[in-house]
Amino acid sequence: MTADARPPSAAQTVGLGAVGLALFVGIWLALTLSGIVPRQFLPTPIDVLTRTFELLAHPFAGATLPVHVLSSFERYAYGFLLAAAIGVPLGLLMGRFSWLNDIVTPVFDGLRFIAPIAWVPFAALWFGTGIGGPIMIIFSGAFPPCLINAYRGARFVDRNYIEAAQMLGTRNMRTILEVLLPASFPSIIAGLRVGAGIGWQSLVGAELIVASAGVGYMMVQGQSNISTPTVVAGMIAIGIVGLLIDVLLRRLETHVRRRRGLA
Repeated sequence: MTADARPPSAAQTVGLGAVGLALFVGIWLALTLSGIVPRQFLPTPIDVLTRTFELLAHPFAGATLPVHVLSSFERYAYGFLLAAAIGVPLGLLMGRFSWLNDIVTPVFDGLRFIAPIAWVPFAALWFGTGIGGPIMIIFSGAFPPCLINAYRGARFVDRNYIEAAQMLGTRNMRTILEVLLPASFPSIIAGLRVGAGIGWQSLVGAELIVASAGVGYMMVQGQSNISTPTVVAGMIAIGIVGLLIDVLLRRLETHVRRRRGLA
C-alpha cells in the first residue's frame, strides 16, 4: 500500500489534543483518589483549580497570580529581547566575516555549554534579588540559539546572491541587511523560537532563587507553606504562558516560510 499519509486536519488535531489532556487529568485524578499518593503531596485537579481561582483574586506572596505572571514576563521580555538583539546581528556578522567567527567562536563555545541555572550563584552575587539577575540568566539561555541559527542561516545563503550583490558594488553592511538577513530569516525565526523556550525555562529557575516576585518566587513560598496546590497552580501558569509564546513564534515561523515558498 503506497497511499500518501495525509496530515490531520485542525479539528482532528484539537480532538487528539483533548483526548491526551483528558487521559492526563484522568490518571492524575485516579492517583489522588486511590490514595497511592497523599493529597498533601499531589492535590486533585479540583483542588488545584480552586486554588488557581483563589490566586486570581487574593494575593499570595505579595501579589495575585496575574501580577506574578506579569512580573515574570517583564523579566523574560528584557532578557530575551537583549539576547535576540545581540545574538542575531552577531551571528550574521560571524557568518559573513570568517575572521570575526574565528575570534568569537572559542569564547562562545566555552560559555554556551554552561547551563543557565549554573549562572544563578554568580547572578545572585552581582545583582541580589533585583531584576538584573534573572535577566542575565534568561540571556544566557536564549542567546546561544539566537546566535547559532543566525550564523547557520548566513553561512548557507546561496553564494550567487552575495556575488551578485558584490558585482553591483553593494557594500558589506548593505549586503548583510539586504541579502543575508532576508535569506536567513527562516533560520533566525527557528532560533528565536528555541531561544524563547529555553529563556522562559531559565527564568523560572532563576526566580526560584534570585527573585522577590514572579511565578517562581510564588512557588517557593507555596512550598515553604506546604501549599502544594499553589505550587501546581504556578506550574500550570508557567506551562500556559510558555505554550502561548511558542504558538506565536510558531505562527511567525510558518508565515515566514510560506512567504519564502518553503512551506
